[in-house]
Amino acid sequence: MAPLPAVLVSAAAPDGRRSIATAAWAGIVCSDPPTLGIALRPTRFTHGLIVASGEMVVNVPRSDQVKIVDYCGLVSGRDEDKFSVAGLTPAKGQQLAHAPLVAECPVNLECRIKDRITLGSHDLFIGEIVGVHVDEEALDERGRLDVARLDPLAYVAGQYWKLGERLGLQGLARHK
Repeated sequence: MAPLPAVLVSAAAPDGRRSIATAAWAGIVCSDPPTLGIALRPTRFTHGLIVASGEMVVNVPRSDQVKIVDYCGLVSGRDEDKFSVAGLTPAKGQQLAHAPLVAECPVNLECRIKDRITLGSHDLFIGEIVGVHVDEEALDERGRLDVARLDPLAYVAGQYWKLGERLGLQGLARHK
């Protein structure tokens, strides 16, 4: 499957330890209730924080944040405070007790973990989206998310990509 979204997953344990992991195995899995899935290796520091708190925030970065996204995927939160080193701001969300938003990301999805499924090399976290934060700069005139303004990253086989042009709207197959 390609391309995949490149997102930053932030989490914090009740004792205050926090971190950010880069993930590309992520996506919406249900609309009612709004739910997403993120796959992380159990060896990742952020994985343990999610297990400890039952929370995570999926932060959607802009393409100009590619170096930050790459850094957060290469360095362990056991060794460095990724927020400090990357110059990111942990922000308090509205629904979660522990997991911080990444303030510099234009979209933040606060999630409560509903389930964790061990698949092999990765665990799949199923999170109900309980809070959504979107920068106004990423919205169109009608208040809808504008992908061109959002300018998200895509990940394909070890490469980061910027999205291209819109080809149509949903329902295209119904039009002649």
